[in-house]
Amino acid sequence: MWDFQTLSRMDFRVIAIALALMVISLLVISSNTATHLPDGSIEGTFFTPTVLTQIKWFTIGSFIFMGAASFDYNKLREWTWILYLLMILSLLGLFFTSTIQSVHRWYRIPYLGFSLQPSELAKLIVVISLSWLLERRRQKAKLVSTALIAGITVAIPFILILKQPDLGTALVLFPITLVMFYIGDVHPLFTRSLLFIAAFAIMVVALVFLEIVPHETLRPYATKFLKEYQFDRLDPHTHHQKAASTAIALGGLTGSGFRKSFFTGGGWLPEAYTDSVFPAFGEEFGFLGLVFLLILYYGLIYTGFQVAALAKDHFGRLLACGITIYLAMHILVNIGMMSGLLPITGVPLVLVTYGGSSTLSTMAALGILQSIYSRRFMF
Repeated sequence: MWDFQTLSRMDFRVIAIALALMVISLLVISSNTATHLPDGSIEGTFFTPTVLTQIKWFTIGSFIFMGAASFDYNKLREWTWILYLLMILSLLGLFFTSTIQSVHRWYRIPYLGFSLQPSELAKLIVVISLSWLLERRRQKAKLVSTALIAGITVAIPFILILKQPDLGTALVLFPITLVMFYIGDVHPLFTRSLLFIAAFAIMVVALVFLEIVPHETLRPYATKFLKEYQFDRLDPHTHHQKAASTAIALGGLTGSGFRKSFFTGGGWLPEAYTDSVFPAFGEEFGFLGLVFLLILYYGLIYTGFQVAALAKDHFGRLLACGITIYLAMHILVNIGMMSGLLPITGVPLVLVTYGGSSTLSTMAALGILQSIYSRRFMF
C-alpha cells in the first residue's frame, strides 16, 4: 500500500514551488500579526504566535504529503465509499455543534486549541468519488443514469456545504464537476447544461462588476435563492473590494517592503493574512512580487496537468485532472475576488492563506498527484 521507494521518482519541482509558497505565506502572516506601533515601527520577532501555528500546519501537512505520495493511489478505489460516507457524516455533524462566527463550518478540537473545517477536505473527497465512479462506469459514461448518479454524488455535499452556509466552498465544486464530466465523457447534454449555467453566472457577475447592470436592480430576483448578505457580496463597491484594490495599487512596481505597508499594516485591509493575502503581499512586494507569485501558481497547475497527461490509467487521469482543477479554481477565484473581478466569497489562496484545514487538504491533494506521477511507468 505504501512504497516509500517511489518518493525518489517524484516531481521535485512541486516541492520547490510548495516551499516557496509557504515562505510567502509566513512573510504575509508575520507582517500582519506583528504589533504595529504608532510611529510606524513594528514590535516583535518574525515568529509571531500565528506564524508558529502556520509552521505547525505546514509541518503536519508535509508528513501528509509524503504519506499520500508514497501511498498507491489505486488503493483509493477500495476506500472511496468509506471516505464519501465519512465526509457526509462530518458535514451533517456540523449542524449539531455550536456555531463559530454564526455559521456551522468548523469542529472545535478540545484540548488542542484549534478548529477543523470538513468542507475543505470534502472537495478532495468529491474528486476521488467522481474519479472512481466515472472509471467504474466508463463503458456506460454516455448513459443518462451515469450523469444522474454522478450529479447526486456531488449534489449531496454541495447542498450540505451551502447550508452551513459556505457559498464560496460549494461553488468550487461546480467547475470541478464540469471538467470531470467532460474528461469522463459523460452525456453531452449534462455537460453542456453545466457549461451553460456556468457561462450565465459569469455573465451576470461580469455585468454587475462592470457596472453595466446596477447591483440593486438584481436584488428582487437574486434574493429569491440567495440570502441578503450573500447578495450584498455582489456589490463591486464594498469596503473589502475597495480595500483590496487599494492595497494592490499602493504596492506599485516593487512594493513598500516587508513589514513596511501603511495601508495593510494600519488595519485597513480586512482579513489581511487569511482571504486577503494576495493584496497584502502585493502592497509589500509590489507588482513584481505578485508576478513571481503567479509564476509559482502557473508552475503548480502546469505540473498538475502534466501528471494528468502521463497517468497510466483512466482513474489516475480523472483524479489528476480533478485535483488540478480543484487547485486552479482556488487560485483563480481568490485572485479574482481580490482584484475586483469576482465577489468576495471566502475562498482561500492555496498554501498562502493562513489556516489548517486548507493547508492539510492541499498537501494531501499534492501528495496524491505525486503518487500518480511516480507510478506512471509501473504496470
